[in-house]
Amino acid sequence: MTHKVAIITAAGRGMGAAIAQELAANEYTVALMSPSGAAETLAQSLGGLGLTGSVTRVEDLQRLVDQTLARYGRIDAVVNHTGHPPKGPLLAIPDEDWHAGLDLVMLNVVRMARLVTPIMQAQGGGAIVNISTYAVFEPEATFPVSAAMRAALAGFTKLYADTYAADNIRMNNLLPGFIDSLPET
Repeated sequence: MTHKVAIITAAGRGMGAAIAQELAANEYTVALMSPSGAAETLAQSLGGLGLTGSVTRVEDLQRLVDQTLARYGRIDAVVNHTGHPPKGPLLAIPDEDWHAGLDLVMLNVVRMARLVTPIMQAQGGGAIVNISTYAVFEPEATFPVSAAMRAALAGFTKLYADTYAADNIRMNNLLPGFIDSLPET
């Protein structure tokens, strides 16, 4: 039996690391990336692939997909997890912070989907899970960039899911609340 292969981003610590550990415990081979390098250490302990990189850099996402395919020959699942975008008073947030939030929260998912969709189509299916937030439905003034960009992500996810369902590719958003590993940002 071929083991399933899952890519997890921002998997060096916290929720991303917990997701990687759970998937590995359920017999997935994991390919992990984080900006800190912690994903490399975790991946080694789980028997997987670990890279240092950022979800905001297309070349890092491409390298993760390419090395995963080269090593394991398939990609069955992707968990798009990321850090936290800038925050501040709603109208005081500068444009560059809104753009950074778009890159970090929304465009990383679009870019990853562009990379893995043809692979999943060729394999006959796959699953993509985006870690989002409850604030999609109950925005908080504390995290305006996150709430707005993750609401946009919800729209993209619905469009993607409807478009690629016929190819047996699922995309869903997971909307957790606060977790203990949430950094002070």
